[in-house]
Amino acid sequence: MSRHRRQASIELLELMGVVQENGCRSESPESPSLPPLRPSLSYDYVLVGKVKDDKKKMKLQEAFIHKLKEKNLNIKRIEDDSLVFYGIQAPKEVFEKYRYLLRVSDACNWSEQQETVPLSTRIRIVHYILNHVVLDTKENLWALLNKGVFEAKFCLHERESQKDLTEKWARWTAIHKGQPIDNIRNYFGEKVALYFLWLGWYTLLLVPAAIVGIIVFLYGLAFFNTSPLIKEVCESETVMCPLCDKRCKVWQLSDTCLYAKVSLLFDNEGTVMFAMFMAVWATVFLEFWMRHRASYTCEWKVFDWCEEEEELILDIVSDPDCRPKEHKHSYLRSTAVLIMVTLMLLLIIGLAQGLVLFRVFTTVKLAEGKWDFLSDNANTVAMMLGAVIHFLTITVMTKVNKIVSQKLCAFEETQSFAAHERSFTIKMFTFQFFTLFSSLFYVAFFLGRINGHPGGYVRLSGKWRLEECHPSGCLTDLFIQMAIIMVLKQTFSNVVEFGGPWFNRWLRKHRTETLERTCSQRCHQNTNPGARMCDDCKLDDWLRNYRLNDVDSFSLFNEFLEMVIQFSFTTIFVAAFPLAPLLALINNVFEIRLDAIKMVSLERRLVPKKTNHIGVWTEVLQAIGVLAVIANGLVIGITSDFIPRLVYRYVYGPCANGTVTDVDCMAGYINSTLSVANMTDENIIKDFSRDQMVTHSGQIVFSCSYKDYRNNTDHSLTSQFWLILAVRFAFVILFEHVVVIFKFITAWFVPSVPLDVKNKRLIDKLDRLKEELRSSNV
Repeated sequence: MSRHRRQASIELLELMGVVQENGCRSESPESPSLPPLRPSLSYDYVLVGKVKDDKKKMKLQEAFIHKLKEKNLNIKRIEDDSLVFYGIQAPKEVFEKYRYLLRVSDACNWSEQQETVPLSTRIRIVHYILNHVVLDTKENLWALLNKGVFEAKFCLHERESQKDLTEKWARWTAIHKGQPIDNIRNYFGEKVALYFLWLGWYTLLLVPAAIVGIIVFLYGLAFFNTSPLIKEVCESETVMCPLCDKRCKVWQLSDTCLYAKVSLLFDNEGTVMFAMFMAVWATVFLEFWMRHRASYTCEWKVFDWCEEEEELILDIVSDPDCRPKEHKHSYLRSTAVLIMVTLMLLLIIGLAQGLVLFRVFTTVKLAEGKWDFLSDNANTVAMMLGAVIHFLTITVMTKVNKIVSQKLCAFEETQSFAAHERSFTIKMFTFQFFTLFSSLFYVAFFLGRINGHPGGYVRLSGKWRLEECHPSGCLTDLFIQMAIIMVLKQTFSNVVEFGGPWFNRWLRKHRTETLERTCSQRCHQNTNPGARMCDDCKLDDWLRNYRLNDVDSFSLFNEFLEMVIQFSFTTIFVAAFPLAPLLALINNVFEIRLDAIKMVSLERRLVPKKTNHIGVWTEVLQAIGVLAVIANGLVIGITSDFIPRLVYRYVYGPCANGTVTDVDCMAGYINSTLSVANMTDENIIKDFSRDQMVTHSGQIVFSCSYKDYRNNTDHSLTSQFWLILAVRFAFVILFEHVVVIFKFITAWFVPSVPLDVKNKRLIDKLDRLKEELRSSNV
């Protein structure tokens, strides 16, 4: 350690009164002093309890306040009829210790070396001290809150800063303005600022993705009525096999004319290029985000900030006699957690299979119903109802997943809050991801491929047929699922996210408005501008904060989780839903202001946290980018009809030999994808009754078609099926390798840290070293 840092350390310990040599304080040359700290006139934190409570709770309440006073915290107690408010203010010595420790630490933050300690820093320090005070009964503040000893705890909003943020940012009329990131950082801390910085950057980068998605949609729309594939479906006289047992009858392929048109909007050649574009886009987004983040963290002087060292500093400030929390690892606990996580994932996958059973059962009941419209469209209606049930399942499982994740993290006994937060994030996101995407993966890659064929249908309990893909293609089912879930989830989330806090604030305001009006009247009667703020003015301000909605350490986590799940929807199955980036863009434009209004006006102030990154979310986003490449390759190669159409054009179609010029190359494609089931086959007779072989016009038919590549006599798979299957796998491998190469080239081409940031950090380090040398008098 340099002489300057060693001297600063000694002065700090002398200040704390814990260092002596040979019975006296050590003498050293005086180190450069920091600017003086001005005492704070406001309170940093407020605890709320009940005045008249049972004796046991009152005793614990008094014991906790006594512990705070032992740490030299200033306590202001103000009562009303039912509640007691404790205003907590830390003395300037606490902040002096914090600043000294910053100077001698490896992650020195010169932004803290200013004339006054900002309220955001004071709040962070006091919050840490409060949460690490332990009573003789081994109970901390969280335990007391759970017991009802205290009703609430919160830090205070600053009226002027709150008003300024509302004017510039947290209102709907500012939706066309940029975000004042520096103001957000000064008020809410770096952690919240980086969330809004990330959200703003994500929203900006969605613009090109949305534009390309619209172009792909318009490309499909341009051939809406002229495509030979659509013409072949709409003019077809082919009779198709019943889609279910008993009441379902044969139907005309032309009945799916509209669905075939809709399917072509999303299943065309442009979809392939769009999927490749989005896979590269995800990498570009992340690489440029890291550059964008680096610029701000360098400007905020937190580029080299270390979370672990910050926590050690706060430990010493809270308790000079603290002991380090040693890192521990238990293979037994890790194995137990892994087993429990696996069981939870199996439960979630089981719920997805429950949705499959629901759709199968619903299809049967709708087909046997009295309404012709529902019976004729039983598969589509069942798919839509399944999507709605899936959304309700997501809503319920979100709460279950959160509880399970918290229990597992508590069982792990992590070393610090940062480690606890990382562990919770990974578990919660994993559970949520499987909850949302298990059903979609089934629809994308298994639906219609394991249900068998006429004469050999796969049945549940030997009774109910497994569901099939939509007659216009499996991609249509995936599109329906994604559209319903994405629209419902974003709409419902925004309504609950804004409506819930607004209603709760109104309810709290209604309960406390009489007391607050009395306090305001008394406060305004104090006309002496130089007088110290009266108790009624303090209580007025504290009540205003008290009636806001509560927040906790995971409030920001919920915002991140919502956006990262949306990012997953936007990238993983974008080949099936090119308009997903557009919906995400529209949602995010409102999401930014909604979150801003909620944090500034509807909720209590979040504890300002320091950080220089978005944490483990970066790794999660990178994993999603890789999964997006795999999933989109599989969707195009396996789920869509892109490969079968390609094989038909160059191998089986009229243009295959290169001699036909007056016929469309895709003519006859639809018929080539169909196989025929004859009623002369005994196995077919078991699956279809004669009543089902009657058309809507009353004509009796003795054969019907179904979508598959099978021999019409023994129903074995044809050579065309095996060729298409081989090309599908070849395409998936080629697609993924090409896109991955593009991703690596993009990541290499775009430096994660801008050159001006590197140069600025180099100059800062050089200046610090020179100052260190001058201070040491070497």
